[in-house]
Amino acid sequence: MSSLPQILREKLSATPSGRLPFAQVMELALYHPEHGYYGPGPRKIGRQGDFFTSVSVGPLYGKLLAMQAVQEWRKLGEPEAFTIIEQGAHDGQLAEDVLDALEGERLRYLIVEPNPNYREAQRKRLGGRVAWVESLEALKTGPRHGFFICNELPDAFPVHLVRWNGERWEELFVEADGAESFRFIPGACSCAELETEVKHLPQDLETGHTLEVNLAMHEWIRTLAQAAFQGTVFIADYGLDADEFFADSRASGTIRRYKQHQMDGHVLADLGSCDLTTHINFTRLIDEAERCGLVQRDYDLQGRLLGRMATRWLQSLEGRPPDAATMRQFNSLTHPALMGRSFRCLVLEKPIRI
Repeated sequence: MSSLPQILREKLSATPSGRLPFAQVMELALYHPEHGYYGPGPRKIGRQGDFFTSVSVGPLYGKLLAMQAVQEWRKLGEPEAFTIIEQGAHDGQLAEDVLDALEGERLRYLIVEPNPNYREAQRKRLGGRVAWVESLEALKTGPRHGFFICNELPDAFPVHLVRWNGERWEELFVEADGAESFRFIPGACSCAELETEVKHLPQDLETGHTLEVNLAMHEWIRTLAQAAFQGTVFIADYGLDADEFFADSRASGTIRRYKQHQMDGHVLADLGSCDLTTHINFTRLIDEAERCGLVQRDYDLQGRLLGRMATRWLQSLEGRPPDAATMRQFNSLTHPALMGRSFRCLVLEKPIRI
């Protein structure tokens, strides 16, 4: 049976140049259907997995999103076909938390999931409580009103790596390094879209400064903007503003590999057995979203934005104090030393597509 590194070597050998853009390597390492990190099915998250997410903290996160969904539904006049749409639903835990918290509100739930292994895991957890589509393109024909959720999705999109050589930006490609390992080698940009993108990058950085360019994220937000629904888009992920993204302190880039809660920059090692992830450039994401007709409504550190959303939750308790377990979840989600500062939330208004 072939391993992911063997498959990559075969692809490199079949390429005339003997090298591939890192985006193609990252795509293979994460999403190969048999040997990719995510391809075979949902990974364990939390203490027994490789990393924590807001979902793994507990059901409070889903409850806050459920309350926000109800508010969005009411703001639109309580349309009958209002649908909560989630992409990147993993094993369906967030969907379950949101649905459990809706407290009798009959809102539809739709998951965008191309991987049949994930759909099966979600079906086992959720049964007939949700429906599925395989791609964002399917949303171009409906629903007509919705609240779109994605939690930690764009950070796992394959990215191109570029490096400033003192005179110009070069792309970093991957090639074989002997019989057992791989290495980066610079070259001209591999596609016209990347060439256009690097023209807008700073040119006053130190030689060797490395950045990730998330072209897949740009394509994703453009496709999402073409969906038929009117409503709101909620994006939560770890990322940075442009000035932070280009800071000298991040001259090696933000791409990292994760395994058993350990993080390092050896992103070409143990391909297929480790998560690869990168901070997203929220400034660039917002710029692309607005170019597509989406409107920024709110953007903040997760701690501050969820803190504002929690006002309705606290009011629903009618003066009763939250139990200790729920308060621990709230602190994990919002405290600056935990997830409150490292994660950010972006809320976009989405007008109906004509």
